[in-house]
Amino acid sequence: MTIDQLIEGILVREGDYVDHSSDPGGATKFGITQKVARTHGYSGPMRDFPIALAREIYRREYIEKPGLLGIVEIDPEVAEEVIDSGVNVGPKRASLWFQQALNILNRRGQDYADIGEDGVVGPATLSAFRALRRRRGETWARQLMLKALNGLQFGHYFALARTDARFEDFMAGWLDSRVGAA
Repeated sequence: MTIDQLIEGILVREGDYVDHSSDPGGATKFGITQKVARTHGYSGPMRDFPIALAREIYRREYIEKPGLLGIVEIDPEVAEEVIDSGVNVGPKRASLWFQQALNILNRRGQDYADIGEDGVVGPATLSAFRALRRRRGETWARQLMLKALNGLQFGHYFALARTDARFEDFMAGWLDSRVGAA
C-alpha cells in the first residue's frame, strides 16, 4: 500500500462537506477542519475546499511531520491505523498510542527497552516496532498492535461520550468506521 492509497482511503472515510452542530471542530471537508484549512492558507468557504489541498495536508501534517513514513515502510497496515486515527484524534495522540502500545507489548523490557512516550515517532520508536516484529513475528505483531491501537481509540471515544453527551451523536459512526475499520 502506498501513501497515496492511504490518503485516498482517508478521503473516502471522511467524506465530503460536514458541519454537524455537535462537532466542536465545526465545518469540515474531506475531514479537514476550517481551522486546519486556514492554517494552511485556505481562506474560502469550506464547501469549496479543494481535494488537492486536503491530500497535501494529510501527507505533510498527518504522515510526514509526525514521523509516520517509517511505519509505512515497516508495516503499511499498522501505519494505516495510526494515520487514520491521527486524522480523527490528532496525529500526536495517535503516535502516542503507538508508543504506549509498544511499551506494553515488550514484556517489561525483556524484548526491547521502553521508549519515550512523546507522540513523535522517531528512530527509537521505529526500532522498538522492528524489535516487536522480530520477537513476535510480523503477522502476530501486526495483530497485537492493531488490537492495542483500537482498544486505545475506543477508550478515547468512550471517555468523550461519557463526559460530553454531544459526542454520543458520533459513537455509532466511530465504532463502525474507525475502531477496527482501517
